[in-house]
Amino acid sequence: MELFNSESKKIISDPINVNNPISLQVLGICSALAVTIRVDQAIIMSLAVIFVLSSSNVILSVIRNFIPNRVRIVIMLSVIASLVSVVDQLLQAYMYDMSKQLSVFVGLIITNCIVMGRAEAFALKHGPSKAFLDGIGNGLGYGMIIIIVSFFRELFGSGTITLPNGGAGYVLFSIPESWYAAGYENIGLLVLSPGAFIILGLVIWFQRELIGIEEEA
Repeated sequence: MELFNSESKKIISDPINVNNPISLQVLGICSALAVTIRVDQAIIMSLAVIFVLSSSNVILSVIRNFIPNRVRIVIMLSVIASLVSVVDQLLQAYMYDMSKQLSVFVGLIITNCIVMGRAEAFALKHGPSKAFLDGIGNGLGYGMIIIIVSFFRELFGSGTITLPNGGAGYVLFSIPESWYAAGYENIGLLVLSPGAFIILGLVIWFQRELIGIEEEA
């Protein structure tokens, strides 16, 4: 199979546009709400999910013909948990502050329904190359949404935009003092759970309107 033929492009692009795991399938909502307070957290979480999703898809695709059907869930969890442990150890070794900020949410990638769902629905039914592209596509679709949500939550909730910078964050942009002098105030609601639901709901609505999805009555 050619790596970038029309079928391969569709496998990657569909989860980003017409079948996004968060905004269209409504999966992985918990982590999408939990790690979107700052942009740097969302970026690192996105990279972690992309790594785990693409790697687990490839591994499970390679061994799919040797997995007994009745224990496939246990094997999937074992593969995914091992990869999550690798991510967690790398974060603790090289980005310790970020590791503490994400804490339990990295571990919860094990039970992320996007990762489990793609393993069950795609990786166990296709070859490694397609499984890898599916993991990349769904990881990018997941990452795109949580980074957009975190951008608006951090900008209007905290007045900053923070990017990853080693173990700490780097403030790329902050709302000018002149805005505050003129009476602007950060929207504190956006750094709380209700604010996350509001922003995520608006992002889901916008994407569904953009691609023309009509909800059934």
